Amino acid sequence: MIVGLGNVGAEFERTRHNAGFWFIDRVASRYGARFRTEKKFFGELARASIGGQEVWLLKPATFMNLSGQAVVAVALFYRLLPDQILVAHDELDLAPGDVRLKMGGGVAGHNGLKDVRARLSSADFWRMRIGIGHPRALELRQEVVDFVLHPPRRDEEQAIEAAIERAQSVLELASAGQFEMAMMQLRRAATLAAAAAATLRPDSKQ
Repeated sequence: MIVGLGNVGAEFERTRHNAGFWFIDRVASRYGARFRTEKKFFGELARASIGGQEVWLLKPATFMNLSGQAVVAVALFYRLLPDQILVAHDELDLAPGDVRLKMGGGVAGHNGLKDVRARLSSADFWRMRIGIGHPRALELRQEVVDFVLHPPRRDEEQAIEAAIERAQSVLELASAGQFEMAMMQLRRAATLAAAAAATLRPDSKQ
């Protein structure tokens, strides 16, 4: 199962905190999957075939801090173990344009991850960490809560969308259980993207 974390409602649609929803919507579009509302799963569910594997796509319809309610409902119904679950979410500790795949670890104050971990009674699920940057690193005076609930600047949005595109490129490996290879490929793609971006900077030496 691939889960995208976000807040429902038009007012939250393009906010940084909804990067997980951006990701899962792109996945559904790429693989021709259609979401349908499933009240018993507290969210929207779609079925996709990724690399020949059947994968459930989930968008919790609860607010962010109750995301685990939907995740555990689907996991229990389809008998999915934590390590068969990939959760895509916004990540303050990564710059816009950066994206990383990891297993387990802490939640770094992310309420959606915190609830998923609590309800699964395990931290051993996969995370697709989509960088949105931190207000201090971006030289902004916003508080974190205000920052994540506002849309990114245009250049940041473009960088986030590019990262989401790279992240999708490893889903076939991940759906086949080849997560280590997916991690390596994603890191390699990030390195190439960073090098390409450096050559485009006005102060870069030709």
